[in-house]
Amino acid sequence: MSQRTAATELAKLLNRNGHLAYFAGGCVRDKLLAREPKDYDIATSATPAQVLKLFPGANEVGAHFGVIIARHAGHHIEIATFRTDGSYKDGRRPDSVTFSSPLADAQRRDFTINGLFENPETGEIIDHVNGLTDLEAKILRAIGIPTDRFQEDALRLLRAVRFSTALGFPIEPVTLAALHENAGLLDKISPERIRDEFSKIITHPHRRQGLELLVDTGLIRHFLPEILPLIGCEQPPEWHPEGDVYTHTCIMLEMLPAHAPLDLCLAVLLHDIAKPPTQTFDDPSGRIRFNGHDTLGAEMTETILTRLKYPNAVIRDVTHMVSRHMQFMNVRHMRKAKLKRFMSAPTFPREMELHRVDCASSNGFTDNYLFLNEKSAEFSAEPLIPPPLITGKDLIDLGLPPGPAFKDLLHQVETEQLENRLTTREAALQFITDHLSNP
Repeated sequence: MSQRTAATELAKLLNRNGHLAYFAGGCVRDKLLAREPKDYDIATSATPAQVLKLFPGANEVGAHFGVIIARHAGHHIEIATFRTDGSYKDGRRPDSVTFSSPLADAQRRDFTINGLFENPETGEIIDHVNGLTDLEAKILRAIGIPTDRFQEDALRLLRAVRFSTALGFPIEPVTLAALHENAGLLDKISPERIRDEFSKIITHPHRRQGLELLVDTGLIRHFLPEILPLIGCEQPPEWHPEGDVYTHTCIMLEMLPAHAPLDLCLAVLLHDIAKPPTQTFDDPSGRIRFNGHDTLGAEMTETILTRLKYPNAVIRDVTHMVSRHMQFMNVRHMRKAKLKRFMSAPTFPREMELHRVDCASSNGFTDNYLFLNEKSAEFSAEPLIPPPLITGKDLIDLGLPPGPAFKDLLHQVETEQLENRLTTREAALQFITDHLSNP
């Protein structure tokens, strides 16, 4: 049973028991846009107590705000009582709610295109906020007075950017002006909530437009201000004819595959984040350099992603990619062992994509990318890092006391193995014996 069918059955049961029940919000919008809704939410005249009576075992996740999660046919459907919200002192949740009518409920929502209801049995659209007009015109407009909507919940500032990015709808001028005027409200929002909205923006196929809108509205200043110095940060024109670091970054984001993973999108966004603080000009030529921007960039990346409360695995992988993005210029000169270790990193496939768009957006240089593709094919017959020929136990059996030297010895053996100069355990043991005899 589809989620829509499951939600329709729940709505019918509410109706049969004398309660009004509509589909609400994003599922109505998406259906009208011929998109597959991710979730179906029901808005109803039934109180939480009446909903719980009809659906025993439902989850009272937000009964205080009139929200119940009902389970049906393997689906979880949110059922919310029509309500009017009280004041929002914390800029996130109303201090109180009053159960009300569909008209009042629609007025409290964020944007007109999200304020539509649908009768699930007849398909009739109930529009109290002129959302159909804006949907047809492809415009994103706040319901009522935009500043009021943003002061109620400042996360709506980022949601405006996300909806504009995802739907390709320009933001109506009064609403857009309110984004600028109220950008500082983001300071009241937790890093986790900002992170979740930002991740949806930066991973969307239109991520470049999303970033540019965050910058143009001033929202970026309140959670990722390190992006702003990229604007106007000049680069050597012989290597970067596209322009400053910000332009370069925007082009790279646009060139990524539509469904690029989060860690790759973040690595592209942050790979040159340290260019402004490392920028120098040679005398007398005036050549621009960014010495050490990869190392400092990794440090800045870790700081930024930690501040935004990203998971440790994301922080680790993105930081690793930023730290290594300049090493691609040296791959054709690496010894086989070093190259195999470089290519064996779990992040390497995403690093290859970062390198591809880094070059394609600037100098168009493809030699290193093609070289690594050739090496990937050449090395594909066996693991890049094969099982070790010997272990620490073998060194102990040779009479060596455990200690820091073990790691260096085993690394030397692995290097010889990767270079195909050692292929058997016996040869590896003999290598160690000879090494100890002639330190």
